[in-house]
Amino acid sequence: MTIAASSLAWRDWLASRALPLWTTSGFDPRRNLFHERLSWDGTPIRMDALRLMVQARQVATCYRASLDGLYDATSKAEACLETMERLYHRRDGAPGWVFSIGPDDRPADCRRDLYAHAFVLYACAWSIRAGGPARLARETADEVRTIFAAHNDGFLDAVPPVDSLRRQNPHMHLLEAYLALFEATQDEFYLAEAREMAELALRHLIEPRSGLLLEFFDADWKPAEKAGSNRVEPGHLFEWSWLLGEYLRLASPHAAKTRHFRDAAEHLYQVGAAKGRDRATGLVFDAMTEDGDVFEHSTRIWPQTELIRLLCQRAKHQGGTLDEAAQFGERFLSGYAPDRLKGGWVDRLDASGAPLVDYMPASSLYHIYNAGREFIL
Repeated sequence: MTIAASSLAWRDWLASRALPLWTTSGFDPRRNLFHERLSWDGTPIRMDALRLMVQARQVATCYRASLDGLYDATSKAEACLETMERLYHRRDGAPGWVFSIGPDDRPADCRRDLYAHAFVLYACAWSIRAGGPARLARETADEVRTIFAAHNDGFLDAVPPVDSLRRQNPHMHLLEAYLALFEATQDEFYLAEAREMAELALRHLIEPRSGLLLEFFDADWKPAEKAGSNRVEPGHLFEWSWLLGEYLRLASPHAAKTRHFRDAAEHLYQVGAAKGRDRATGLVFDAMTEDGDVFEHSTRIWPQTELIRLLCQRAKHQGGTLDEAAQFGERFLSGYAPDRLKGGWVDRLDASGAPLVDYMPASSLYHIYNAGREFIL
């Protein structure tokens, strides 16, 4: 598929199928909230609770599609963000955002979750880009510091904690959110927050022996498992590689640090591409060890989209072509988003290519849009 044909295919799929599906069947106009799951025929699946993270991801994606001129979903984004603040923010009288609400709109889980707060910040960034106020972003950023700050660097995953582990994933999405907020506001406060997360990756998250990003750590930032047995997700290698590239674009650190970040980003990509993909299909595996031993041969949507986005970034910044990204993007659409699903997708496949789940999670749209827009803009 040529670049032009790939661009047309992605534009048509996103603008004519996926975004309309998730802003009609995927949106509950009575509550002004998004459904978490649809069946493969587009029917909403009733959930006992709606998570904050999913709402924030959908809000951000709708704002982005509107700003990109691809699909006007501004009214849905604005309505949902207003409802989010009313139903999730400080709902129990304490700082921060509750994790989920039930069918009666009352809090179902009052835990404070760092990952979810990161996506609230990310949604606020795109709201600001669309002309919204900056108040909620700064309030939430201050609450993140109040609620989650750890005594030994970084943040706690949840309050109250669900276990003793520290995770890279919420820190990654904080970096993403703060970069988006800095670009939206030019407020140096957010760039300083982003710098902390980027430097945290070099201090703790990237294991020195392998140079790879680990998923789990103990309370003192030591790898959770013995050497050679730690979980590495190739999709996150690609996601961090892309984010470090964005950090370099926006932050312009000193030359020595620039080299460290660039070398780290390149190593994450090279090892992920060499060891984290199926040699026959090119698909990105779900998990391997830091020694490159794949132990989950299933493939989910989001690692594929992170690779697509990174390939596009590399082509644009290194003077290459988008041919590899376009070819992989075509494989993605045909394998994960077949025409029969009319804008939906199969979220996860086993090693044989058979679906592992029988529903469409709303949260995947955020990843898919991140990749698809690279072909369109």
